[in-house]
Amino acid sequence: MAESYESQQPSVQQQPEQRRPPRTPVLSAGGMAASAHPAVTFAGAAVLRDGGNAVDAALAMAAMSWLALPGQCGVGGDAFAVVREPDGRVWTVCGSGYGPDGGDLDFYAAQGHDAVPLAGPLSVAVPGAPAALAALHATGATRELAELWDPAARAAEGGLPCTAKTRGDIAEVRQFLAADPDALRNLLPAGRLPAVGHRLAQPDLAATIRTLAADPAAFYTGAFAERAVAALRAAGAPFSGEEWALCGDVAPQPAISTAYRGRTVHQTPPPSPGWMALQQLALCDGTLGALAPLGADAVHLLASAARLSFADRVERCASDTEVWRETLTPAAVAAARERLARGGAPPGAAGPADGDTTSMAAVDADGRAVSYIHSLAFTFGSKVTLPGTGVLLNNRLGRGAYLIPGHPNAVRPRRRPLHTLNAWIVTDAAGGLEHVGNTPGGDGQVQWNTQLISHLVDHGRDPQAAVEAPRFFIHPGSDADVLGQPEELRCESRLGAEVLAGLRERGHAVTDAGPWGGGGSAMVITADRERGCLLGGADPRQDGVALGV
Repeated sequence: MAESYESQQPSVQQQPEQRRPPRTPVLSAGGMAASAHPAVTFAGAAVLRDGGNAVDAALAMAAMSWLALPGQCGVGGDAFAVVREPDGRVWTVCGSGYGPDGGDLDFYAAQGHDAVPLAGPLSVAVPGAPAALAALHATGATRELAELWDPAARAAEGGLPCTAKTRGDIAEVRQFLAADPDALRNLLPAGRLPAVGHRLAQPDLAATIRTLAADPAAFYTGAFAERAVAALRAAGAPFSGEEWALCGDVAPQPAISTAYRGRTVHQTPPPSPGWMALQQLALCDGTLGALAPLGADAVHLLASAARLSFADRVERCASDTEVWRETLTPAAVAAARERLARGGAPPGAAGPADGDTTSMAAVDADGRAVSYIHSLAFTFGSKVTLPGTGVLLNNRLGRGAYLIPGHPNAVRPRRRPLHTLNAWIVTDAAGGLEHVGNTPGGDGQVQWNTQLISHLVDHGRDPQAAVEAPRFFIHPGSDADVLGQPEELRCESRLGAEVLAGLRERGHAVTDAGPWGGGGSAMVITADRERGCLLGGADPRQDGVALGV
């Protein structure tokens, strides 16, 4: 990468009130960590500084983020990661769980539901994060979990200061949290919204972190699991316990991949939607790089590719089938590209709803890279805490499963719901590391990740410029609660009035998301092997920080 990194901020029209002081990428000749919270990034950087590898750093960051960003992730959520080893091997872990064994279509109909609830015990799927972390640790770590998670356990005991982000998350769902005794005690001190800076101690969660650090399998079998299943059954969720135990078995898997401009883009396999980002890249390969960056033609192409990809997902793909592979065959890609060239993207197919997720990236001095992402699905997930544990449970079943008989994604026992989490790594033709990144943001993730990769590969932007570039996304989403909503293309206003007008001329229902309101919180680390350094970028849309060691 011989290109200069100077003056690579996006060349878009900006009003004075939209400008922010320019940020340049963080540089390091050793390792690097990046996340959406300073304490999380510091936890990873400290591990790298002390000789741990990138997997060790990601494990430490994951646990610290449970305290730093409690509305967006937790022990009771799901997690996915993609890892590139120094020898060029790329592997993944995918941690997501089943709904209850008794939760078929007839069960929800008998309860009077026309959709899986978005909150409460019926919205819960078995958490996959502990199993994913255990697999990540067993496959690639060099330090004991007890050591890596001790800073998070101590932070839970003493409490991290509440950020404006966390205060806003609590305010958003305050009435639900107030109805849960453990959440009320942990997150609403004296029944009030915590002030920014108030230390939110969670001693029950500290004990859980220490228990799982000693034995992550305890979440799925034994006394802890029995307690969890009993609490959910008592609240009306028809878990048997067998599905809970099965979800504790997560093994590393190969990444899925596609070629893009002479590179290989590696992604997380289903139930992750990583294939959708690969499909969108395949549809744009050889065309997007020739278009003006973030011009109306480029945005139109990316939005159209996303719309086609979401249509494939909603109409045909499920977490437990291989239909997605058909979308990446050369014949399918060629047919879809021809359709896009004719202006034939399907109208109103799908797109993102907001999600509450956080992600992180780490690279060590040996060239090992980890992209890690985890989530509770919506803000504070199901809003249900397992009593006495500090563990808030996800609402992934409510978000991702449909009550539509005969649909590929219809709810049924032992089927994982559709997912939003995905993570990526880009390598060169020889397998060398080029970029590692991710972003939260519901179904926006696969769109923004595609945009990030284009900024980096097509236009040579540095990682900070890539994460700051104006964003856009199609709406509504493939989430169960937004299917059928009116179609929109939501754009950050920094794209400029001329581009937005051009998109309207091309038939898009453009909605102005404000200068920085496009969503997500992207992280990117770039390896510049020519200069022997790493460059890191972290998103200013949240409290993103990258640190080198």
